[in-house]
Amino acid sequence: MPVVPIAAKEEWQPPPVAEVLAVYAGRAKDTVTAARGAAKVRESLNRAKAAAAQRKAAQKTARRTPKSA
Repeated sequence: MPVVPIAAKEEWQPPPVAEVLAVYAGRAKDTVTAARGAAKVRESLNRAKAAAAQRKAAQKTARRTPKSA
């Protein structure tokens, strides 16, 4: 039975950061859109934090057994 050489699989490498960012190098900075985007992200993050805190509080109260029983 002939031995078939197994070629080492080349691991995928992402492109260099400079190469990826070069596409955006000439763009003008739109501060209005950037600020709006940042506000949306902040709002979303705050909603997620509030929801997590609410879930945590609900779990805490559910775990606590009534002492009067």
